[in-house]
Amino acid sequence: MTETRLEALRARIGMTTVGDWLEVTQAMIDKFADATGDHQFIHIDPAAAARTPFGGTIAHGFLILSLLPHLASTARGALITDEQVKLGVNYGGNRVRFVSPVRSGARVRGRFRTLDIIEKNPGEYQQRMEFVVEIDGQEKPAMVAEWLVLAHF
Repeated sequence: MTETRLEALRARIGMTTVGDWLEVTQAMIDKFADATGDHQFIHIDPAAAARTPFGGTIAHGFLILSLLPHLASTARGALITDEQVKLGVNYGGNRVRFVSPVRSGARVRGRFRTLDIIEKNPGEYQQRMEFVVEIDGQEKPAMVAEWLVLAHF
């Protein structure tokens, strides 16, 4: 990787991209409950969940977190993409917070801001991003986190 390429990658710092809206359906929530074994009534029982402060079923926080790859794929420019990138992998997350519940039927989208890019090893760069999941029509987000991705050149 040339110094020019590293400079180009670092030019992304501070860049914000926003993805497309995605509806979080009850079917998605039910499938996630089956996949994880988390069948708490606030997720899968509309009648019982209606009697809670949520007023209906809500998505699992970890379901919202697991939407990160899809939400990033619709936010053009969120991830390091280049014809020379051989592989990109999730490296982890920092400070994940589930701020607001996502009701069944709500639409969410990802907002990504590159915080830094560092060289971990020759040909391997770590991108650290702020990842915010917005809920359509709500001021408070569903989730705020930092996401780490490794790009291998």
